[in-house]
Amino acid sequence: MLRAMIDEIALLQELVAVPAPPGQEKALADVVSVKIAELGLAPKRDAKGNVLVRLGPSGPPAIVVTAHLDELALMVTQIDDNGDLHVTELGGVQPWKWGEGPVEVLSSQPVTGILSFGSVHTEDPSAVVVQAKNGPLEWDQTRIVTGLAPEALAEHGVRPGSRAVMARSRRTLTQFGDYVSGYFLDDRSDIAAMLLALQRLKDHAFTVPVLFAATASEEVGGEGALYVLNEHRPPICLALELGPIVPDTPAILDAPPTVWAKDSYAAMDSRDLDLVASLGQEVQWQVLSRGGSDASCAASHGLCARPVTFGIPMENSHGYEIIHRDAIARLADLSVAYLTEAPKTL
Repeated sequence: MLRAMIDEIALLQELVAVPAPPGQEKALADVVSVKIAELGLAPKRDAKGNVLVRLGPSGPPAIVVTAHLDELALMVTQIDDNGDLHVTELGGVQPWKWGEGPVEVLSSQPVTGILSFGSVHTEDPSAVVVQAKNGPLEWDQTRIVTGLAPEALAEHGVRPGSRAVMARSRRTLTQFGDYVSGYFLDDRSDIAAMLLALQRLKDHAFTVPVLFAATASEEVGGEGALYVLNEHRPPICLALELGPIVPDTPAILDAPPTVWAKDSYAAMDSRDLDLVASLGQEVQWQVLSRGGSDASCAASHGLCARPVTFGIPMENSHGYEIIHRDAIARLADLSVAYLTEAPKTL
């Protein structure tokens, strides 16, 4: 259960352990719903699979806060006669970020397989290892070796459209020094920060309705947030995200969160830039040349007026990601500070 003081690293491990590919997030949504209920709040689920909880007075939300449930994953595209699976990506996952290793095909009876790029002992030009010398690996150059015949795979419910995810054996966090590393810290660390913020804000006397949404299918176009925001069109959407460590908008791998002043889809309103600067919170400002959040994607569709994105500084984004162990708590601090003051700007 969520205790009076949440152990955010233990919570993060619990969240990372649950597979949640785009369009198949129910298992994680169930876990998050339980955590919210343990705070004494009443989560709801919409048709898209978003987990929703309201604070403040009744009425259409003036502020929507999001953190996404889904993770980068693969989708089966075809099945070979020997039972090998062809795949394509769901979201921006690169083959070299995952490498060879165990994956799990989610179906009525989940199937374990091995992501494979073939053997290195060859100079045959048809071999993937030879092709990799001349260009980046692509997903059409890999296979999932299942060891099962197509008939057996069919009995397990595996078909084109089945999702393949990182195996549970690879979902263990690594802690070293001041840092924590693992797959899918984007966006499980932000889900953890959202839960911490909810714990602190659940009894706050909001003057406007605030909706928290753990969103589905963000990695494939922000679909869950667009579904929610199309209904409400709030003045403000605050997305909790990663803060990528990249050379063209430097941030350091430390606890203070990043603030996305601009990304590929939208720029932050000057009112929110000024508000964040006035909160007395240590932040790192970023102007991203690539990337988008629930908030900025929604703003680009006219579904919110003021997109705000706070990020956990993160190395190795979309791979074996690294964060500072205090970054989750610091993102919660910034979110609470912003949300208690933002209604005054509406």
